[in-house]
Amino acid sequence: MLKTLIRLPAATFVLAGLLPAALVATPVLAPLGLEPVPAAHAQASSDTEFVRALSVKLTAVVNGSGSTAEKKTQVLPLLNQDVDVDAIGRFCLGRFWRTASPDQQQRYLGLFHQVLVNSITGHLGDYKGVAIAVGSASAQGDGRTSVPTVISRPGQPNTNVQWIVSDSSGSPKVVDVMAEGVSLSINERDDYTSYLARHGNSVDALIAALTRQVSHAS
Repeated sequence: MLKTLIRLPAATFVLAGLLPAALVATPVLAPLGLEPVPAAHAQASSDTEFVRALSVKLTAVVNGSGSTAEKKTQVLPLLNQDVDVDAIGRFCLGRFWRTASPDQQQRYLGLFHQVLVNSITGHLGDYKGVAIAVGSASAQGDGRTSVPTVISRPGQPNTNVQWIVSDSSGSPKVVDVMAEGVSLSINERDDYTSYLARHGNSVDALIAALTRQVSHAS
């Protein structure tokens, strides 16, 4: 059976910024190496503030007293605005995105959105008292920046998380998350590639599996 979109429960929330409770604006993971050029430095600073602002907005939702349904309603606009779900979905489909028909691409992305939303919003009531320490962003050299954070939860070990941010759409958006050095998007792409290989490289087979996954979650 196809695995869920994000396999680590904590990482599921990280992807959409759903683990903030209190931001500590200290450079806990200062980048090493040469000083960035001014333009790259400006983008890194901007993306650091983007992650900080996104976390602050989501803190009010996650730690609020509303019901899970109310929190889901509040989170969805933030997810749609600040996470480039389409870009993540295209990346996860890998080379099969280029061979898929326009209809398959449209159906796949629609299902990918639903699976991601269900993965995130299905556990909104499970997290309280979470804190994120935000470090200084560094340029990755591909037009993206990496914003390092340390996430802590009561009774749980700290988790090192890198938020990968891209400004290619005209505004900063989260395009990947690396939890303890592991890329969630690459993990999911590997899962999809493996599933497709076992099913004749059929995009329709993957679409059918995602449809079942969405149906089971509803």
